[in-house]
Order: sequence, then structure tokens, then C-alpha cells
Amino acid sequence: MHPLAEKVQQALNALGYSGNVQELPASTRTALEAAQALNCEIGQIVKSLVFIFSGNHQPILLLVSGKNRVDEAKVGFVLGDEIRKATAQEVQQITGFPIGGVPPIGHLQILPVIFDEDLLHFEIVWAAAGTPNSIFPISPTLLRDITHARVMSVK
Repeated sequence: MHPLAEKVQQALNALGYSGNVQELPASTRTALEAAQALNCEIGQIVKSLVFIFSGNHQPILLLVSGKNRVDEAKVGFVLGDEIRKATAQEVQQITGFPIGGVPPIGHLQILPVIFDEDLLHFEIVWAAAGTPNSIFPISPTLLRDITHARVMSVK
């Protein structure tokens, strides 16, 4: 297993998750690619997106259904500060993972997490596990709980 995928597996194990990271031959870098590789709905793919608050420049992680696009103005309004999408370099520095493989856990620093309410409509969702072809299945309620996420509409 790739060292980054192994890091995610260890983080999951430490959180009490009993499932396994899977490395696929096909790319899971984008939500569409992941859905095609897994033969599931695009909404079941969890996009782990890092944003930066404009005021204090602190990062925040949004776990978003693959079918949704983040309404930055709406989310920023609800959170009380404008947000902007982090650059690829910022994402790597904040999480320790490259874009296209950012998992919802196991980052270099603890991040506040927003959880897209649309993910709760599925029995199982799939999240990136550190590389552009590693992924793991998890119930959305368990993912919400282990990330200590705040649920809200992000679209």
C-alpha cells in the first residue's frame, strides 16, 4: 500500500473504523472518476475541500457530496467570514496530502469540518484515502462523527 494510503488507514484504525482503504487501478482523483471506478452515484463520493477564511486566514475542511458545488458566499455568510478555496500548495501544507487524494482525516493539523447534509441521504459514501487512486467506504453518520463535523447545506 502507498505510504499515504497507509497513513490514512492508520488514522482510521485509531478512530475505531474497522474498514479498509482500497487502492484501485483506475483514478479516483475527481468525483466523476471515483463514481465511475466504483460504479456508484456521484453523490456518494466525498470531496474533501480545503478553504481559507479571509479574516484570520485559518483553514477549514468541507466534506462535500460529489454532485454538489460549494456556494462559497453562502457558506462564508453562515460561518461569519468570507472563504476562498485553498491553493494546491496550501492544501499540501495544511493536510500533508495532494489535491485529488485529500482524505477527511489524518491531516497535519486539526481542522474544523463542515459536512454537506446531502451526504446523509446515502447508506455508504466513499472518501479519498491519500492518493489519486485510494478510497474507503464509510457510513456518512460515522464519517460525520469521527470528523466532529458541523452539518449544513453547502450548495
